[in-house]
Amino acid sequence: MRSIRAAAVGAVTMSLALAATACGGGSSSGQGSNDSPKTLTYWASNQGASIAVDKKVLQPELDKFEKKTGIKVKLEVVPWSDLLNRILTATTSGQGPDVLNIGNTWSASLQATGALLPWDAKNFARIGGKDRFVESALGSTGVQGKDPAAVPLYSMAYALYYNKQIFADAGIAKPPATWDELVADGKKIEAKGKSVLGAEGSNVSENIHHVFVFAKQHGADFFTSDGKPNFTDPKVVDAVEQYVGLMAKDKVVPPGDAEYAQNQSVSDFAKGKQAMLLWQSAAANLKSQGMSEDAYGIAPVPVQSGTPGTGAQTNSMVAGINIAVFKNSHNLDGATQFVKFMTGDDEQKILNKAYTTIPPVKTAQQDAAFDAPADAVLKSTLATSAAALPQVASESQFETAVGTAVKELFADAAAGRTVTTDSVKAQLEKAQQQMPAAQGGA
Repeated sequence: MRSIRAAAVGAVTMSLALAATACGGGSSSGQGSNDSPKTLTYWASNQGASIAVDKKVLQPELDKFEKKTGIKVKLEVVPWSDLLNRILTATTSGQGPDVLNIGNTWSASLQATGALLPWDAKNFARIGGKDRFVESALGSTGVQGKDPAAVPLYSMAYALYYNKQIFADAGIAKPPATWDELVADGKKIEAKGKSVLGAEGSNVSENIHHVFVFAKQHGADFFTSDGKPNFTDPKVVDAVEQYVGLMAKDKVVPPGDAEYAQNQSVSDFAKGKQAMLLWQSAAANLKSQGMSEDAYGIAPVPVQSGTPGTGAQTNSMVAGINIAVFKNSHNLDGATQFVKFMTGDDEQKILNKAYTTIPPVKTAQQDAAFDAPADAVLKSTLATSAAALPQVASESQFETAVGTAVKELFADAAAGRTVTTDSVKAQLEKAQQQMPAAQGGA
């Protein structure tokens, strides 16, 4: 999911419980129809540097779809800070769009509302089949064993971006492959008067993405196999302590980053203020801020030891955007046609190139347009060392509760208060108390 959505996601914790009883979409019966075959409404997520950029990217493609099918698509680009609340309001009010983008980490939570069209074998067949999509992308479309609630649209993964000149000035020949190497390199970089690594300490979603990976690397999960929260597992506590420790103990993340929540760390990197950045598919963002592609390198996110892979060698969550249909749309056939169009090979190449994301459609991903060195790192990560966030119905509450706990720990570190194992455990206990009692599938 695009991390720009920031801390506003926290407002929806109670709304999901209410939404779970709603039908969603546009009719009071909760059943779809084809009463409006010539129109569609589409809520697109803000993928570009601005909403204006997204409209410039998307409108020509929507016009192409109208020319091909005769169906006019009314576009609204929704900021990440508003998107989940808008979707939940739509599920409870019965008034929503026909088609919408969702952050892929929301799939199981929105699946639980019952508002989205299930993508069973019949519906997948209408868009060319499920086997067109990369397996890792399908892993973030809903609870395992249930028909997906959405279809992959854009794929992203985290990578380590590093400033070549800062590295050269510090005498560092290659990017760090482990966290110990990163901390050691940080001392050389600080000696040259530069910040080492950026973070978005007040962005609950960014916090979740990173501590999820650290937990994997420590051999831990935030949920048990039956979907119950397990935030105080000692290995989870160690993982969170290590991530926050990048600021609190290792001093490679500046204290001021504890207040960052709106991509300020990306701007710091683009302006040459810091040496490294952990980000998902950052090329378009960096270019929009004037940073030349020649000025930085891209490498896999570090692991504890060895090389990236599965299990404890995981180094990214499966990031991305899915496209979904409200099941009580007044143009179900048109909505399905639109999903087929947006996930077709040609559109996948156009749209993912525009957003410097990776196509989740296999044939499009293999196109030469996605053979740049940066793409190679992202594709390899998605294929071999990325894991989906927990596909449980309370995933959104999990993001809010644990992401906020990490935010509080960063605030402690920035204020000079000691971050200990006990203080980390206390914050995670508080987060676990905020979770619904019933967990599990959607």
